[in-house]
Amino acid sequence: MHVRAGCELAIETDAACPVVAMLRPRAGRARWRVNGRAGFAPAHGFGEYVDGFGNRCQRFTLPEGLTRIRVDAHARAEPELAVAPEAPAVDPAALPAQTLQFLLPSRYCPSDRGAMLERAQAIAGDTAPGYAQVEAIRRWIGTHLAYRHGVSDASTDAQDTLVHGAGVCRDFAHVGIALCRALDIPARMVAGWLHALKPMDMHAWFEAYVGGAWHTFDATQDRPRGGRVVIARGRDAADVAFLTSYRPLRAVSVQVWTELDGDG
Repeated sequence: MHVRAGCELAIETDAACPVVAMLRPRAGRARWRVNGRAGFAPAHGFGEYVDGFGNRCQRFTLPEGLTRIRVDAHARAEPELAVAPEAPAVDPAALPAQTLQFLLPSRYCPSDRGAMLERAQAIAGDTAPGYAQVEAIRRWIGTHLAYRHGVSDASTDAQDTLVHGAGVCRDFAHVGIALCRALDIPARMVAGWLHALKPMDMHAWFEAYVGGAWHTFDATQDRPRGGRVVIARGRDAADVAFLTSYRPLRAVSVQVWTELDGDG
């Protein structure tokens, strides 16, 4: 399926503010509008680069005052998620080298804590190692954690979310990643857009490496759902932030939209 998707951010600053953004799909094309005009002005110093995870990053400077940034993208999204209930776990000795970093604990996914392993083992029980374990984790998160705004902030990690018993999509993804890594299953965070998400917003989920491939899991949804436009992948939210600023700023508003592209 082909999707037209995009977002518009209204950002206010009291002084010039350097930022790094991830606001366009990893694959596909996009058009920028800044304050109603096509593209960035020379004063923004706009540049784009690819980071170590293969994400497209935009680097620019916001001037003092209010700036509206809009990106309209065209991307392909899989209409259905590939599910593989019988996919086995891959022994760490046989994992591809590029997946090993996704076994390590990271800032928001403290998978090396004893309590995290105990929780993961309790959730997985006698489930067959691999996809079935990850699905058990996804299902447990969806039924035991409440989706609630205002419980977490930028410092909340997976262990905090388990204590609070609630969070948002980013928090659910962190818990899933940490529990998978505790079981020696590589897991990574994904940020992007989900077609027909309600309410529509920036979204996050996780992927786990089982059966020799990466598979998608989303504890905020009650069934496997396709229509996902991937913007960034990384170890956790620190690697896939939609906007990283190096001066104070205020996000006045954020709008996200998706629609099926009949021309695709």
